[in-house]
Amino acid sequence: MRLAICTDAWHPQVNGVVRTLSTTVDRLTRRGHEVELVTPSQFFTFALPGYSEIRLAMAPRFGTRRTLRAFQPDIVHIATEGPIGWSARGWCKDNGVPFTSAFHTRFPDYAAVRTGLSPSHFWPLMRRFHNASEAVLVSTPTLAAELAEHGMAHTRLWSRGIDNTLFHPGHAAHPALRDLPRPIMINVGRVAVEKNLAAFLDAPVPGTKVVVGDGPDLATLRARYPEVVFTGALSGETLASTYGAADVFVFPSRTDTFGLVMIEALACGVPVAAYPVPGPIDIIGPHGRGAHDALPMTVGALDHDLSLAIARALRCDRLGAAVYGASYSWDNATDQFIGAISEAFARRKARQLEPA
Repeated sequence: MRLAICTDAWHPQVNGVVRTLSTTVDRLTRRGHEVELVTPSQFFTFALPGYSEIRLAMAPRFGTRRTLRAFQPDIVHIATEGPIGWSARGWCKDNGVPFTSAFHTRFPDYAAVRTGLSPSHFWPLMRRFHNASEAVLVSTPTLAAELAEHGMAHTRLWSRGIDNTLFHPGHAAHPALRDLPRPIMINVGRVAVEKNLAAFLDAPVPGTKVVVGDGPDLATLRARYPEVVFTGALSGETLASTYGAADVFVFPSRTDTFGLVMIEALACGVPVAAYPVPGPIDIIGPHGRGAHDALPMTVGALDHDLSLAIARALRCDRLGAAVYGASYSWDNATDQFIGAISEAFARRKARQLEPA
């Protein structure tokens, strides 16, 4: 199958969307699929206001169309609702090429945090973008149900995975964190307002709080919380050993659609504390026993009081967390992706063969 993937999020950005897409592309090419990418690296770019590390393509319409026309894809997957995504959507509609889309980011909630407007102002734009696709790929059943409530019911599940050669409980604790006062509570991700980090950093709990990541709020939070350890962005073995030093992973976000860092932490044997909201509920489960509430042990704790969630997570089963985290496989996620793409292509072909 000739598949084009169009995305406004790509390297050198460091986030769950980029990691998901780059890993999926690698798996697809290993399996013999022809994949063409349209990314910001092919265009002049400008910094997204408030996020200097995120650069969007400037006027990508003609370049996107040129690339897609030259490649002649059987189907297109549009990963983001940015300038490249809209350009690819327009080309597909104009040329009768089927496309799928993905709902990686709860954009209406993010926009609401930034503008002070209600998320309801932004959902019509999301409906317009996604309702033209053959299927909207989502990471969890909860997200699928939420999109259905907003008029987007044609969803397909596309879960996530971890690199089990990197994220496992066998790493020695990072030496910079090894001797910090216990318990060590860690968060990994973009340091930005929508991640709700203040809820974690203000939680009245003993021990040491560690924030791993970069972002527009890093300098502000460093000044406001001098007692917190801010490491900046980490990757590879360094990141894995930092997970390994922690006693609990704290995920205060209320807006993430999944939270890839949660399963990385679990795979390293670190229980998770979070709010009982979509994302954490779909991974940790309402009672800390996994997505289907079927684990024989607890691997995390959810509570509307984040301090209570942290205290309960500290009592969870670290070995059980590692086993559960390792069950998230990129190969299984890629199977889901290929299945959704193949079904979308087959549906479009079947409609084209129907008598007029």
